[in-house]
Amino acid sequence: MKKKVERFFCEYSTPRMLVVKSRRIGILYRLYQMFAFFWILWYVILRRDHQTTDNILSSVTTKVKGIGLTNTSELGEQIWDVADYIIPSQEDSSFFLMTNMILTPNQTLSKCAEYPTLKSICTSDMNCTKGFKDPRGNGVQTGRCVDFSDSVKTCEVLAWCPVEKKVKPPNPALLADAENFTIFIKNNIQFTKFNFKKRNILPNMSSSYLANCVFNRNTDPNCPIFRIKDIFEEAREDFQTMAVYGGIMAVQIQWDCDLDIDSCAPQYSFRRIDKKDPESSETPVHNLRFAKYYKNSDGKDTRTLIKGYGIRLDVLVYGKAKKYSFFTTIINVGALLSLVRVVNYFFDCRISHMEGYSEKKYKYLDEPEPIRVNRDHFDNTCLIIVHRCRENMP
Repeated sequence: MKKKVERFFCEYSTPRMLVVKSRRIGILYRLYQMFAFFWILWYVILRRDHQTTDNILSSVTTKVKGIGLTNTSELGEQIWDVADYIIPSQEDSSFFLMTNMILTPNQTLSKCAEYPTLKSICTSDMNCTKGFKDPRGNGVQTGRCVDFSDSVKTCEVLAWCPVEKKVKPPNPALLADAENFTIFIKNNIQFTKFNFKKRNILPNMSSSYLANCVFNRNTDPNCPIFRIKDIFEEAREDFQTMAVYGGIMAVQIQWDCDLDIDSCAPQYSFRRIDKKDPESSETPVHNLRFAKYYKNSDGKDTRTLIKGYGIRLDVLVYGKAKKYSFFTTIINVGALLSLVRVVNYFFDCRISHMEGYSEKKYKYLDEPEPIRVNRDHFDNTCLIIVHRCRENMP
C-alpha cells in the first residue's frame, strides 16, 4: 500500500506513441473513427443540436359568432346571441358555450315550499328548524311545514321562489344549432431570449380572407376561425350527444419555430379532456347557473334562473423556438469528440495481450543525479580561459 501511494505521488506519466502493424486492427480503428465522425455530423448538424432553445410566452383571446333559436314553454320563442350563450363574456384562454338549459322563470324573493329532499321532507313543523340553511338547498327554513304537492310536504324556505326543479336537461339539446357557430382565436406569442414575436394571424392574411375563411385540415390549415362542428369531428366526438350534458374540449396550438430558416407557423389539434371513465356509469356533466334580472309590473325584483349545460373550450398553447448558438455548438462537438478518445482505450485493451506490448508501451526513467561542480576547479578553469583570451588580443 505504501509503495502504491509513493508511486502515485512520485511518478509522472506521459503518452508514448506505439505503432502496431496489423491490418485487422487498423481497419477496425478507421471504421470506428468514421462512425464517430458521422455520428457527430448527424447529432449536431442534422438534429440541429447546434441550436439553443427558448420556451414560449403566449396570450389568447377568442370571439364566438352565431345565432341560436329556442322555443320553450317557459319563454316561448327566443333568439340567443353571443351575449346570451357565452358565460362569462370574457375569460383568459377559455370560454363556456351554453348548448342546453333548464329554465326557472319569474322567481321572486318570497316564501315557498323547498324542493323535496331527505332534509326538507316533513310531516309537521317539528321537523323544520327556523334559520337552518341546507348547503344543497335553495334558501333559509322558516320553521313551517307546508304542502309542496298533494302528496308531499316540505319545509318552507325564504328564497327565490318558485325554487328550481331537479330534472334532466332536454334531449336533444335546445341550442343544437351551436354546432354551426364559429370561433375566432387570436394567439400572440413571444420568445424573449431571441426577442421574437408573432401571432397566428399570418402576414399574408388580409381582412377579406379572414371574413370568409374557415379552418380545414386539408384546404386551409392556417385559418384561425373554427367551426364548432369541425372541432368535434377532428376530435372524433359527436357534438349533439355532448351538447345535452356538456363537456370540456381543448384546442391545442403548437409552435415549433426554427428561426434560422424563418420557419414558424402554428399547428392546430383538438381533443376532449373530460373523457368518460369506462368503469363508471356516470355521464360527464359540465354546467353552471346564472340569472337574468328584471322588474315585474309591480316593480318587484324578478329573475329567470338558468341552469346552463355547455361546452367549455380551453385554448392550450405549447411551443419552443430554436436558433444557432456558437456556444452550444462547441459544447456538443466537444462532448462528442470525446467519444473518439474511447477508441484508444478500447484498442489498447484489445492489443494488451500481444507479446512485448508492455515492454514497448511503458518505459521507466529514473530521475538523473544532479551534477556536482568543484568550485575551485571551476574558478581555475575560468582564469585560464580569461588569460588566453587576453594573449590573443591584438
